[in-house]
Amino acid sequence: MGRELYNNFPSAKAVFEEADAALGFSLTQLIFEGPEETLRLTEYTQPAILTASTAAARVLAERCSAKQITPAMAAGHSLGEYSAHVAAGTLSFSDAVRAVRLRGQYMQEAVPAGEGAMAAILGLNPALIQSICEQISDQMTPLPKTPGAESFDSKLAVVSAANLNSPLQTVISGAKGAVERAGELCKQAGAKRAVMLPVSAPFHCALMQPAQDALAKDLNQLQFNDPTFPVAANVSASMVQTAAAAREALIAQVTGAVRWIECVQLLASQGATHLVEVGPGKVLSNLVRQILTKDAPQHVSHVENLASLESTVEAL
Repeated sequence: MGRELYNNFPSAKAVFEEADAALGFSLTQLIFEGPEETLRLTEYTQPAILTASTAAARVLAERCSAKQITPAMAAGHSLGEYSAHVAAGTLSFSDAVRAVRLRGQYMQEAVPAGEGAMAAILGLNPALIQSICEQISDQMTPLPKTPGAESFDSKLAVVSAANLNSPLQTVISGAKGAVERAGELCKQAGAKRAVMLPVSAPFHCALMQPAQDALAKDLNQLQFNDPTFPVAANVSASMVQTAAAAREALIAQVTGAVRWIECVQLLASQGATHLVEVGPGKVLSNLVRQILTKDAPQHVSHVENLASLESTVEAL
């Protein structure tokens, strides 16, 4: 993840070195050498992906400067919203990489292991999925005067749409039992599949409130600047153009849903013709193609290594 860019571009290597210095340990070694089980812990995964994404973005910016090409706008999926704001100059990379490590720690600590879950629902309308989640929450919550109502833990009934990724893919999140019941009901309603995900915590749902509260204190201590270009916010699917709005959006997204469909549609409505995914993998590029099937931008690509960098720059 990022090794080719690290080995070939001083600007990419500098990002990895800055991450190591900011965190006080060698994230670079963990990314390149493992152990993988440690890298998969969210407190390490989050800064690792931010680092690789920022390195790719800076190399791409260097290569594009010769063509006088600069970003017009940006969006990031969940953690990726931090990468977008680093690229826009909203906050420094050092501050961001420390913040997302804490974000990962807070998320892991918010819900005891085994009590939360997430599931991907494939082939069912996102609005219907949300309606099913609300139905499950209502069914699991006892009426005020029923036996056991006073001692009922409302957290057990939490389930909601967490990632609205594409018209064909929605991820739900919440208490394990509620997610399982919602997944079964979604299959009965016509979903092609309901797949439980191997995650360490139920992200982007109300159970993450303790993590959101803790992260808010940290982000309120950081220096935020007005973005140099607009960034689409996950929670509102609207363009953020001020430092205050950027901070508020990053705080709110811990419990809020990632409205990725609307964010991509927003980019297109604002005139985006070339969408470039920076960082590991091509997941977002594939989702974009699902979302913008009728009115696709001229070019969708990604940058994560030398080959993808060269093909993207050539197309631009």
